Amino acid sequence: MMLRFDPSTYVWRLFAAFWIVVAVVAVVGWGEIARRDAKASALRQASTAAALHASVLRSELERHRSLPMVMALDPDLADLLTDPGLGPSVLNLKFEGLARDVRAAAIYLLDTGGTALAASNWREPTSFVGSNYRFRPYFHEAMRDGQAAFFALGTVSGRPGLYLSRRVDDPAGRPIGVIVAKVEFDVLEQDWRASGEPTYVTDSNGVVLITTVPDWRFRTTQPLSQAQRRQFSLEHTSGTAALADMPFPAGRDDLIRISQGLPSDLYARTVQPLADMGWTLTLLSASRAQIARATLAAQTLALLSVALLAGLSGILLRRRQRARLRAVEAEAARLELERQIDLRTVELRNANTRLSHEIDERRRLEKSRQDLQDELIQANKLATLGQIAAGVAHEINQPIAAIRTHADSAGLYLDRSDTAAAARSLSTIGGLTERIGAITDELRAFSRKTRSEVVAVAVDAAIDGTLLLIGARLRERGVRLSRDVPVPGLRVRAERNRLEQVILNLLQNAVEALEGVADPTIVIAVRQTGSRVTIAVSDNGPGVSPEVRDRLFTPFTTDKADGLGLGLVISRDIVTGFGGELTYRPGPAGTTFQIVLARAK
Repeated sequence: MMLRFDPSTYVWRLFAAFWIVVAVVAVVGWGEIARRDAKASALRQASTAAALHASVLRSELERHRSLPMVMALDPDLADLLTDPGLGPSVLNLKFEGLARDVRAAAIYLLDTGGTALAASNWREPTSFVGSNYRFRPYFHEAMRDGQAAFFALGTVSGRPGLYLSRRVDDPAGRPIGVIVAKVEFDVLEQDWRASGEPTYVTDSNGVVLITTVPDWRFRTTQPLSQAQRRQFSLEHTSGTAALADMPFPAGRDDLIRISQGLPSDLYARTVQPLADMGWTLTLLSASRAQIARATLAAQTLALLSVALLAGLSGILLRRRQRARLRAVEAEAARLELERQIDLRTVELRNANTRLSHEIDERRRLEKSRQDLQDELIQANKLATLGQIAAGVAHEINQPIAAIRTHADSAGLYLDRSDTAAAARSLSTIGGLTERIGAITDELRAFSRKTRSEVVAVAVDAAIDGTLLLIGARLRERGVRLSRDVPVPGLRVRAERNRLEQVILNLLQNAVEALEGVADPTIVIAVRQTGSRVTIAVSDNGPGVSPEVRDRLFTPFTTDKADGLGLGLVISRDIVTGFGGELTYRPGPAGTTFQIVLARAK
């Protein structure tokens, strides 16, 4: 059996192997870089916190270091040291108040033999008064050098603190005693502990003096011989501390792992020297989570970047392979397409011919529909004219009868040679003739079949033309007409004859609805609202019946016995052609139709 070699499979295997190697290198490399950056950042943050802690400690030491130096100049101390018979009561009270004000643990005065003559704790059972402290280094160092600083446990209180001592000299410069102030760092340690960062201070021998972890006090951070440990324990702790080693090795700024005395974690250690005291402050900041987050973020970013590059490379490689396949397929598709095009060309030619016939037929039907609508509008006009013909005839007969009467009168006046009276009769005849001409002109214009463009039409003129045609019928029926047109000369976009036809239809419907109504009234109101003009025709008739109201603008819907139900439909189509709308507005009584049109500028 012969195996077939597939080059594309081989290429994809090489591609996958290459990007796996790149991903491993990127994750490891970027993770290491991120770990180093995070370590440096953690050390910088710890260094900043250590500098702040050191600054607070220096401030505390400076504040208390000046206390013995100032007190050594107090003449009351010299008086008591040179004449113990004076009694310590004044100094006891002074030391007590001063210790309270400066927050010193104790202030006391020793004579040249190391015996305490006065103390701030003179009231307490553990008073220093009368105790001898000649064995304390801070006493003999102060007697020898003038001043001393010594950190140790109190022999009476058992509490750790820094003893600051200063020699007291008489006016001749001879030593007469030592003034001592003990400073405890409980408050400082508590503040450091609240920051959540373990901190400790070591002396020049590497022994922990001040610390936020009580178990570390008097432990050593560097190798000491057994003799040195015993000597330190005797001098500083009266032999109570064994000076065990710290649970982690000493060193400079670095990352250390601690599993004893603190929660197991990776800590950034930074060292801050206190040169004036020979001390060193060390701060530990938990950094494992910070470094882990930074490393994980960098590795994730590296993996995502490699995945993105691999994906893009894969897409490009896949595109190249597909491009080759598409080239082959495209040639076959081109030949097939040419064949299909030939077939579709014949089909499209036939379909185009059918579509052309359908378009011509649709245009013919649309023209027929438009012609039919125009014929329907014209028929509605003629039907309306038929309804008002009697009234118009009566409107014309009156001026004709008056013309005849005035013509006869003018002949008599001429026979009498009364030319002035004849002229008046002839003038009246001219006015009546003009009235008849206006009515006939309006009839002729109204009955003409028109379909002009939408133009600016004066609302007053359209209403006046309508009233010329229907005025006689209103008077015949005894209908009171009220016109409310507050803005004369207002124009709308419409076609005058067709607008008059709509108003006439609405007035005709109102007159028929008022039959049998006491005090029949029709109101024509015109209102302008912004760019729209509303022409409202209202009557005080019985209104539209509920069964007809919902289908009011549907063809052949009417509540008249002899009506066709086309007048409102035709009127609405005319108004819609103007770009407006015809609506029915129900009310508590009567009927109101509104014509809303665009205002012409």
